[in-house]
Amino acid sequence: MANQKGGVGKTTTVQALGAAAAELGLRSLVVDLDPQACLTYSLGFDPDGLDRSLNDVFLGQAPVAEVRRTVPGVPGLDVLPAAIELAGAEVHLLTRTGREHVLARALVPVLDQYDVVLVDCPPSLSVLTVNGLTAATGVVIPLQCESLSFRGVGQLLETIEDVRTFVNPTLVVRGVIATMFDDRTRHARHVLEEVGRRYELPVLQPPVRKSIRFAEAPAVGKSILQHAPGSAGAVAYRELARQLTGSAVATATSAATAT
Repeated sequence: MANQKGGVGKTTTVQALGAAAAELGLRSLVVDLDPQACLTYSLGFDPDGLDRSLNDVFLGQAPVAEVRRTVPGVPGLDVLPAAIELAGAEVHLLTRTGREHVLARALVPVLDQYDVVLVDCPPSLSVLTVNGLTAATGVVIPLQCESLSFRGVGQLLETIEDVRTFVNPTLVVRGVIATMFDDRTRHARHVLEEVGRRYELPVLQPPVRKSIRFAEAPAVGKSILQHAPGSAGAVAYRELARQLTGSAVATATSAATAT
């Protein structure tokens, strides 16, 4: 999940899609690549109280398998947590050869243990974001339907094209998810239509409508699926998860049947 503009719902989307994928029976890992550690906090962990975080992975001091945590109350979902020290790791990465590949290489030993890995990129086009894009097979762009968020999509697509050119030629843009959507306003509808037309991007359906439930959920360390399972937002993210993980669900179902 990437968008260099903050406050567009990246963390909420990663958390909700990870929980929804786990509900579908998929072994899921969410990676908090943001030094602000909002995903880690939203999943019920205190970033300041962790003995290890993704920072230790980037510094080569611990493998992913020793740093990841199981998310309470969500069977099948793990998190690779962040802490504020991750900001220092960004400086360290700038001095390393092959710095774009550090996350991808760190994940290799555990990839066969998961059906889905979701990466929450920070709100910037930094070396951390480039690490996320290099490790990924696809990018989803959470988009708040207002002008400033729309303006940043073009800049993000330029970065994605650079990543394709230099380090990850198979990276694809899976589409845009409209977050905090208010279909009562003409402006929101126009921005959503325009982003698909101008940038020729798939607009994933359904849009995720604005709700106070999203603001309430992080305070109790839960996703929208746990906090308000019958809400419109939870229903929307379940449907989006089915679309984005369709092949993984089919593979997992076939494996379970064979077993």
